[in-house]
Amino acid sequence: MAKHKQVQNAAKTVLARLASMITDHDTEQSIAEKAYAMLCESGYRDTWYHQCPALVLLGSRSCVSISGNDYQPGKEMVGTSNLITVDLSPSHQEYWGDCARSFAVENGRVTLTPQSLEFRNGLCFQQHLHAQMLETVTPKTTFGQLFDWANLRIRQNGFVNLDYRNNVGHSIVTDRDDRQYIQSDNRLELGEISFFSFEPFIRLKGGKWGFKHEGIFYFNEQGKLEEL
Repeated sequence: MAKHKQVQNAAKTVLARLASMITDHDTEQSIAEKAYAMLCESGYRDTWYHQCPALVLLGSRSCVSISGNDYQPGKEMVGTSNLITVDLSPSHQEYWGDCARSFAVENGRVTLTPQSLEFRNGLCFQQHLHAQMLETVTPKTTFGQLFDWANLRIRQNGFVNLDYRNNVGHSIVTDRDDRQYIQSDNRLELGEISFFSFEPFIRLKGGKWGFKHEGIFYFNEQGKLEEL
């Protein structure tokens, strides 16, 4: 548990620091380089995800869902108004981090209190969905049931699921190919695995921007779901 938490905390710290470092002249490539440099400073040079330690999407690619195996960072500049998603996947031996955040940019800088209604709605809904999930899921909940629950709420609130696999997360394992996905036909119970990620990738119907918020979760000794 402690080792997993250390790796995940490193990813969270990098994302928190990154927000104040993004400028209007940055690109997916420069943001990915900044994030990876900070991961290296923290002692995490390795990634478990297709040699892609930082997957950054912004601007015209905000709503693109792509595997790290196919990803190449773009050179489109942030500019004055944008939505940037950064997904980090550091690893240390068999321990994984998996953490993503979306940053709203207004007037050329990341803001935690955007004026844009679409920015506010997307960011707030992600926070609300994660909070609801923490209160709803039990060890007996299956991957498929969590998929159905999340996608129902995504639709009810006027959003669409953008994920190219149409899932909302996966188990945290030691081999990338052994992941169990949060998808409709998976009957495995969440309590049967040690950790799982929850990462809905969504866009408001008719909207321009794609939002992602990801964390790693586990059940404590009392069977209560907690975030790592």
